Amino acid sequence: MRTLQVDLGERSYPIYIGGGLLGKAGEFFENHQLSKKSPVLLVTDEHVAPLYLETVESSLQASGYTTVSKVVKAGEKSKSLDVYEDVMTTAIEGGLDRRSAVVALGGGVVGDLAGFVAASYMRGVPFVQMPTTILAHDSSVGGKVAVNHRLAKNMIGAFHQPEMVLYDVDSLQSLPPRDVRAGLSEMVKHGLIWDAEFAAWCREHASELLALDPEALGFGLTQGCAIKAKVVSVDEREQGLRAILNLGHTLGHAIEAIGGYGEFLHGEAISIGMAAAAKLAVNRGRDAALYQETVALLQRFELPTAMPRHLDEEKLIGAMMHDKKFKEQQLVFILPVAIGQVEIVSDVALGEVRRVIAELKEEEPHV
Repeated sequence: MRTLQVDLGERSYPIYIGGGLLGKAGEFFENHQLSKKSPVLLVTDEHVAPLYLETVESSLQASGYTTVSKVVKAGEKSKSLDVYEDVMTTAIEGGLDRRSAVVALGGGVVGDLAGFVAASYMRGVPFVQMPTTILAHDSSVGGKVAVNHRLAKNMIGAFHQPEMVLYDVDSLQSLPPRDVRAGLSEMVKHGLIWDAEFAAWCREHASELLALDPEALGFGLTQGCAIKAKVVSVDEREQGLRAILNLGHTLGHAIEAIGGYGEFLHGEAISIGMAAAAKLAVNRGRDAALYQETVALLQRFELPTAMPRHLDEEKLIGAMMHDKKFKEQQLVFILPVAIGQVEIVSDVALGEVRRVIAELKEEEPHV
């Protein structure tokens, strides 16, 4: 088992990465002194529940915890106010109190939803992340929790750090190939924003990562989590440095939104967004090789880099104007300077974005 630490003073917490951890959930809860007198709420989705819910429930119950569970539909559409209210109802009916823990057992959607429940139930209760997807190695670290509005992604949320992240890599073996590819998009992102050597390692080990090779996966996830932890430790509430984690997200979130939070997986949309950021950087004077290298890396993971031609440009622009990063008719973009280095650019005009969308629509889709 590998252990990392997110250093946030009194809100610091560990990330545990290893095999068989879900079956030891009760031991971890005891070690972290989570209350046995208060019910624990497990939030998961319909895909994860049949695979891992009983394992976690049994482990917690064997250690003396009382559990209540809520299973939501799989997919981004569950990050809604309606589903949030349903989970809140389960928490109230289940008798959760101020010392109760809320557990997110699943991917990024479940983590964001359950985390927002934990942040707002009785003005905040303990929270534990148990990610079961590759994508969640990013979303489970850092304390950003939210639900979507139909006009914009993650518009309703909070910062609420977990007590711990319990990352059982054995659960990743059950992922469909499309989810594997989409999850690896965020791993690649960490290399692109922070560590050129890690980006190169990802490129060289793409085949092993796509095949879910345990050794490669363990190393890649640990490095990705470590980069995220370093950034969050410096800037917990995104007042500066943490914004670099949004590489590809300004446009990526818009793609998700106008796709109805169902047509594109998060990692697929972010991949297109990272290609767009590199194209925008080149249009602003960076070497053309930067775009070419970025696209080549993403395509090694069978990720999309061209803009789907059926997506309406004005709808994309409209969605970005609802984004938290839009102000004074200009957008904030994270743009690459080189592989492993980015900058925060706050004066991107809408005309520049329209140009990039048009250019990416001319690119051939990668198969």
